[in-house]
Amino acid sequence: MIEAGAPIGAVQAALPLDALENRILLCHATGLSRVQLITRAEQPLSADQAARLDELVRRRLAGEPIAYIVGKREFFGLDFAVSEAVLIPRPDTELIVELALERLPAQGRLLDMGTGSGAIAVAVAHSRPDASVTALDVSEAALAVARRNAAGNGAHVRFLQSDWFSALAPGETFQLIASNPPYIAAGDEHLSQGDLRFEPSGALTDHADGLSALRSIVDGSPAHLLPGGWLLMEHGYDQAAAVRALLDAAGYTEVQSWRDLAGIERVSGGRAGG
Repeated sequence: MIEAGAPIGAVQAALPLDALENRILLCHATGLSRVQLITRAEQPLSADQAARLDELVRRRLAGEPIAYIVGKREFFGLDFAVSEAVLIPRPDTELIVELALERLPAQGRLLDMGTGSGAIAVAVAHSRPDASVTALDVSEAALAVARRNAAGNGAHVRFLQSDWFSALAPGETFQLIASNPPYIAAGDEHLSQGDLRFEPSGALTDHADGLSALRSIVDGSPAHLLPGGWLLMEHGYDQAAAVRALLDAAGYTEVQSWRDLAGIERVSGGRAGG
């Protein structure tokens, strides 16, 4: 039990989590910034602050992700609101944003499929206000979070509720399609570990072999990609070869995979034929 009246600095040092998480939760409970925690270290914790902090720490010790507890996560230098309706944006996914920005031409049109929190779409639109960005998700709850993130970051994105390509107009085309779809196979032990226990299962797993959503995107993209347009997809640590095979079989060219900061082949893609 966290007691009121103790100096904030002493409370921070005594919290049972790692230093970064202690600071994040104490900032959230008190409304103080990181700098203010230092400059007001001798300020006593109020009863309300102590009660809030005690509840936050309890939730974290129960395994709830920090991002869900505080309701936000930084991604590509931007603040993103998150809730249990969406996956928590991860640094690995910044790779697909970087690849998309390198390949999207001036005034280009980009489609983000399964947008979730809007991380990919909003990051691209914020970096490239000249681009026309469309984002799809089957979940209206996820789209509500994504719209909030677009507004909060001053990014113009068109959002559509859609089961993959179904809401797009026939013949609507893009220079680039990007996606971070569900790619964890049903029954994978990781689904019952760590933060994944709290995240929406439908955004994590295809409830099949882990490749069914990727197949749907590969098969449906040619109808919506301009000749020479890029398809970029994030996937699991052991799926790069299988995804490249899907792209090769569908007639994509320049098929390749790119490694994340951990050296893992995290994104694969190719270009649509003429």
